[in-house]
Amino acid sequence: MQQRRPAAGRPSGTDGSDFSYRMVVDSRYQRVADGRSRLGRLILVQALHQVAGGALLLLALAKGVEMNKFAVMSVAAGLLAILLGEIGRRRTIAVLLRLYTSLSSIAVAFSVTCIIRSELLFKITKQNTSSLTSHELLEAVRVALGVLLQLVVIATTSRLLQNMSPPRRAS
Repeated sequence: MQQRRPAAGRPSGTDGSDFSYRMVVDSRYQRVADGRSRLGRLILVQALHQVAGGALLLLALAKGVEMNKFAVMSVAAGLLAILLGEIGRRRTIAVLLRLYTSLSSIAVAFSVTCIIRSELLFKITKQNTSSLTSHELLEAVRVALGVLLQLVVIATTSRLLQNMSPPRRAS
């Protein structure tokens, strides 16, 4: 029996005719990898958003403004959410990703509560922008961008969790 010579560029042990027996990787694994990558970028943007919120909080405290407990809770919940989200993303742990989504939503809700409880919402709705300080304007823009960012995070995390779950079998 004559041995076949392997063709150039092919691995030894195969002549290429075994392609029909090779396993095909399900496309959802690629979608999970893409979703994890996208979520990593969103977590980075959320971290920058939280740093900006903390900086604005420290600036307000330095100016002698009374400490807003909702702003402190927003920053604390946001940082904890980012930590849990990054661990859940790296290790692909669905429970941590769900907790991340919930905590980051709570952090955004606390930020919105800060705006509602202050006179800032009243000034914006009455279009009395002449009395707005630059600090208040930055805080309003930061909260608005935070709400939009949270909507994208919820959609991305939900899609990732959906792709992570095993496919349902037809009965």
